[in-house]
Amino acid sequence: MQIILVSRHLSAARTITIMPRHVVLVLAVFFALVLSTSALFSWLSVHWRLPIVEDLVLSLQQKESRRIQDYVSNNMQLMATRLGELQGKLLQLDSLGQRVSGLAGEKLPKSPVPAKEKEAQGGPFLPEQMTAGELQQEIERLAASIDDRAERLTALEFRLLEKRVADRLLPTTLPVKNAHFGSPFGTRVDPIAGLRARHEGIDFVAPVGTPIVAAADGVVVVAEYHAEFGNMVDIDHGDGLVSRYAHMSRLDVAAGRLIRRGDEIGAVGNTGRSTGPHLHFEVRMLGVAQNPAKFLKQGGNLAQLR
Repeated sequence: MQIILVSRHLSAARTITIMPRHVVLVLAVFFALVLSTSALFSWLSVHWRLPIVEDLVLSLQQKESRRIQDYVSNNMQLMATRLGELQGKLLQLDSLGQRVSGLAGEKLPKSPVPAKEKEAQGGPFLPEQMTAGELQQEIERLAASIDDRAERLTALEFRLLEKRVADRLLPTTLPVKNAHFGSPFGTRVDPIAGLRARHEGIDFVAPVGTPIVAAADGVVVVAEYHAEFGNMVDIDHGDGLVSRYAHMSRLDVAAGRLIRRGDEIGAVGNTGRSTGPHLHFEVRMLGVAQNPAKFLKQGGNLAQLR
């Protein structure tokens, strides 16, 4: 950059050339003067303790202190709120656990509390505010307690589900309503041969056409005519447990059908080796005949029979 100076006092025009290094040098000198002046002013302020500077520093310190106090106070309030929420959730889980354990027929174990005798105490109640560290420790303790309760409730829920499934698969429902007992399970005199024989089921005497229902959930594995049992249905309830319905007048299901407890599967009849209309009902475990009355008593409706 070139600057041309023209004046009536000069006999000729003068030219000044400004190079980039000149600009950089001027800027450096300017900033150095600003920094030096600022440092000198600060030193004088501290050394001579100027009131304006002291007031400014004190004001800044007070603002920073208030900001820190507000931050700590807000955090303490949030932590206290969180602590209250955790305490409420813990009480809810305890209450829910007791109700669920009652449904499952179990007792939910409580957290062990060391028993220790306390000496006589007294005095006025003077609550003391917890520190941030104490609040954090209490929050962590309650969070761990909630996790422990949740795990135990999950295990209890699983056992309750297992129990419900098992109950649905046990033949505890009366297969025929408004019937009365015929031959019980065990040894009897055969009604046709007249000889001592083993009876592997229970007979429910009812008129022909009386509906027959499934005693539990399962899958129909047999639905056919048998020379001795007549029209017969076998329902597999899982784990080797099978219920049998014999001497039926008709079959309303086919093999492979999924059955729910209480579904109608046929009607009372007099087919096969039989002397009159009735339902022959068996329960077998791994092929071995069991007394059906033991299962029906669990359903609580065995007393309905005449």
